[in-house]
Amino acid sequence: MSILTAPQTRPFHVLGKPSGPICNLDCEYCFYLDKVKLFKKDSDFRMSEEVLERHIEKYIEAQYQPGLEINFAWQGGEPTLMGVDWFRKVVEFQEKYAPKDANITNAFQTNGTLLDDEWGKFLHDHKFLVGISIDGPEELHDHFRKNRGGRGTYDQVIKGLRILQKHNVEYNVLTVVQSHNGDHPLKVYNHIKDLGAEFIQFIPIVEPESNNGKVSYRSVGPKQFGKFMITIFDEWLKKDIGKIFIQHFDGALANELNTGGAICVHSPECGRSVAIEHNGNVYSCDHFVFDEYLVGNIMDEDYPSIMDSPKQNKFGKDKLHELPQKCITCPVRQQCHGGCPAHRIKKSEEGKTNLNYLCAGYLDFFSHIKPYLNAMGQALMRRMPATEYIQFMPKQPEVGRNSPCPCGSGKKFKRCCGKM
Repeated sequence: MSILTAPQTRPFHVLGKPSGPICNLDCEYCFYLDKVKLFKKDSDFRMSEEVLERHIEKYIEAQYQPGLEINFAWQGGEPTLMGVDWFRKVVEFQEKYAPKDANITNAFQTNGTLLDDEWGKFLHDHKFLVGISIDGPEELHDHFRKNRGGRGTYDQVIKGLRILQKHNVEYNVLTVVQSHNGDHPLKVYNHIKDLGAEFIQFIPIVEPESNNGKVSYRSVGPKQFGKFMITIFDEWLKKDIGKIFIQHFDGALANELNTGGAICVHSPECGRSVAIEHNGNVYSCDHFVFDEYLVGNIMDEDYPSIMDSPKQNKFGKDKLHELPQKCITCPVRQQCHGGCPAHRIKKSEEGKTNLNYLCAGYLDFFSHIKPYLNAMGQALMRRMPATEYIQFMPKQPEVGRNSPCPCGSGKKFKRCCGKM
């Protein structure tokens, strides 16, 4: 079938899991390691060239439009276990099936411990964007991120980071926020900056332990996460706006401006980002890799039939349709949209298990930053940089130091926006 006559569908994204859940580390909070139970015991957990080629061909076929980006994302487990030569086949197949004017990009998430100069040169030469996982300085990073011998991995990860920097590979840092490092936001943030990172993602760990809303001791607390993000936002606003780019802040601003581009966690609906496992199985989301969320196999179907299937459409729309009343009337709904469905493990006032575990933290965080987002939005609409937001902030002297803060956080002004 010609790529010009292939069935088209609304934009979507596929997260490739070429090594499945297999990893060389044993991070205590990893939600993906136990996915080995979903597959046959004799599985080698390596995506075959046949599955890889089919995935690349059908992904390009369904997505291609002149000038629009077609992004391939690779994660694990640990994708570097596949080896550099396997990823050379990725590039080879992309060149084989992409029209000459196609804009093909690759993103790659790694723990960094296996990176060497060969990897560095390959990733640079083929313009891969690399996400590397660092949870803060050594004593915080090593608390949960250990190798299979139970030892910390910080030194290995930093060696990997230096490989990326040596070869001028474009990268960002992904930091998991958990119960341990969640009490040290500035120590985490300043350390990552000191390492040279300019693009940072903060991902909260929520590990449900049962159907009653309880979570593991590793999980970040709702209020703890809110305070963590507020503390970093305040520091960023003072010192780093326009220099350091933090995914949560950029996404919240996109929601404030209704421009699209928010992270999936805080989009009104989901369902347009699926995961493909090593054997070609496609699941509704990488947080929902369970048998009941298996929506197809790329060896049997094209992506449009998978993405636009009734099952996948329902999955995506349920995020909005299952919102509790508390979310519907929430003052920060525009920024939050109920968070990730995988974290909706608390009972709402209606008695349904549809309230996000992190609700209290999201309310604190988005309430705190809302006036700043509004001011940044006003600056941008006037073709001014967001750094000029201060011109559009409410006049602070009109608010008494002991008055409630106008941002709606519930705190006194002197302990909230007044300290800025």
